[in-house]
Amino acid sequence: MIITSEIISLKHLLTAESLSDQEVMGLIQRAQEFKQGAPSTLSQEQYFVSNLFFENSTRTHKSFEVAEKKLGIDVIEFDTKTSSVSKGESLYDTVLTMSAIGAHACVIRHWEEDYYNELIDSKTITTSIINGGDGSGNHPTQCLLDLLTIYEEYGDFENLDIAICGDLSHSRVANSNMKMLKRLGANLYFCGPTEWYNKKYEAYGTYLPIDDVVNQVDVMMMLRVQHERHDEDSIFVKEDYHKAYGLTVARAKEMKEGAIIMHPAPVNRDVELADELVESYQSRITQQMSNGVFMRMAILEAILHGKA
Repeated sequence: MIITSEIISLKHLLTAESLSDQEVMGLIQRAQEFKQGAPSTLSQEQYFVSNLFFENSTRTHKSFEVAEKKLGIDVIEFDTKTSSVSKGESLYDTVLTMSAIGAHACVIRHWEEDYYNELIDSKTITTSIINGGDGSGNHPTQCLLDLLTIYEEYGDFENLDIAICGDLSHSRVANSNMKMLKRLGANLYFCGPTEWYNKKYEAYGTYLPIDDVVNQVDVMMMLRVQHERHDEDSIFVKEDYHKAYGLTVARAKEMKEGAIIMHPAPVNRDVELADELVESYQSRITQQMSNGVFMRMAILEAILHGKA
């Protein structure tokens, strides 16, 4: 697949599938350039970005902070506990405030799916929105860093065999990744408990038991069991899940030569993934986290180019 070297400009980043193939590959190339030490192409203008995280986050939140600092962006500090959110302020009014005081962009994670529609429809809010995760809906920046990680490994997506395994129905990562990987030519398989599988996924791939795919695929993409999104009466036994649906050490030994393990993290060790596999030679989890900084630099740069 040919990637472009031209500068990408974006108004918002709400979903990965809203990007063209050219924009996706352009962001991948730009992230690779940043990884190799390339300087920013932003002007000397002072840029302000605020990270509005209404759900807990380590990797996404902190990698955006590092990306912003690497690009010389001024970060407007925000904490839900000390902001007017604690007084009942709505997301809309928080973003309206950030826009009014001069934030060029807001990185937002929120529990409500599609929260961004009201914001981008506003005639008053002018700040750009970067979706850092909306409920169980979408996680475009994680999707793009995952694409970068796979591209670094294989140089293409066409005809790669990829298994997405685990808590499918609660995972915004799965939702974003299945759409983009299918569009880019990968063959997808889904594994995990049937109660966490939705027939709508049949448009993207095939549901099979993990033992039927582990020795066939190029990528084992494991998903975190998202306890916080399950009903209170959900029955879950750690050891039973790992044995039935997790990537055990025994299963990892069945993976074909050169196949890799991915996980958006945090990892529930010895649940979806055996503890000793997290940092194994097959794992690309640490690389995914590192790539998150460079991909988010590319995204921020594209968004701020869009403000010019």
